[in-house]
Amino acid sequence: MAVTVEYRLAPEFPDPYPVEDCYAGLVWTSDHAEELGIDPNRLIVAAASAGGGLAAGIALLARDRKGPALAGQVLIYPMLDDRDNTISTAQIDGEGIWDRSSNVMGWTALLGERKGTDDVSIYAAPARATDLSGLPPTFVDCGSAEVFRDEDVAYATALWQAGVQAELHVWPGGFHGFDMSAPDSVLGKKMISTRSQWIAQLFNS
Repeated sequence: MAVTVEYRLAPEFPDPYPVEDCYAGLVWTSDHAEELGIDPNRLIVAAASAGGGLAAGIALLARDRKGPALAGQVLIYPMLDDRDNTISTAQIDGEGIWDRSSNVMGWTALLGERKGTDDVSIYAAPARATDLSGLPPTFVDCGSAEVFRDEDVAYATALWQAGVQAELHVWPGGFHGFDMSAPDSVLGKKMISTRSQWIAQLFNS
């Protein structure tokens, strides 16, 4: 079963509203697991793009607040870093459906004048977290031709350094959201299948 959260959106509702709404959804799901027919020991968070960043933030909140225990997190080309200082953001500028200018706009909507400053929470921009220990097994994927490539690779690397089990896939030539815009392509099918297999393996282990 999947539970989706209709969280409040920036810029009308900037950080921390979105991540707090999503975390409240996780807590509600855990509290109502029995009536929903959900095993509370098999909860995962999964989302894409900006939602992937929120999922990563939820996992950090659950860890730090000693909230619902997560069995895993699936971060699909997640938006993790507001600082706009990676090589991939410079490369994907004026190209594709979500480029550098789109990314700057999105982070500005969420954070306002705090974007890029020291006044940004790790729950809003998980790439800023310096301690990723205690997080659940994690799946991260992205395309090689998208803004989020470098921050996603860096996040997976930081998870490994913290002793967290993580699997990373960088799909060659993949652009942002290609699994949704070209789901029947060879690469799109492989991306979707690999993600599904990881989830199945997690639940069967």
